[in-house]
Amino acid sequence: MSAYQPNPSADIASSGVAAEELKQFVERIERLEEEKAGLMGDIKEVMAELKGRGFDTKAVRTIIRLRKKDKNERQEEEAILELYMQALGMS
Repeated sequence: MSAYQPNPSADIASSGVAAEELKQFVERIERLEEEKAGLMGDIKEVMAELKGRGFDTKAVRTIIRLRKKDKNERQEEEAILELYMQALGMS
């Protein structure tokens, strides 16, 4: 004998209120995805300008990634990297 398992999809389909709420969430996510695509395009343009001015975009991306971390986290990452490089005879 199996226990009753409610079907949330059936509840949404039969409820105009829940369906409308779901639609609003989906539309909100779609708008945010459009904004994200626009921002990604803007970032791509800035990177192209940066590259055109002779800067190394890979290095700049690394700097941006590192700036997101706090000082201790960066130092720990750098120490581990240095240790691994030494183990591999790279430094």
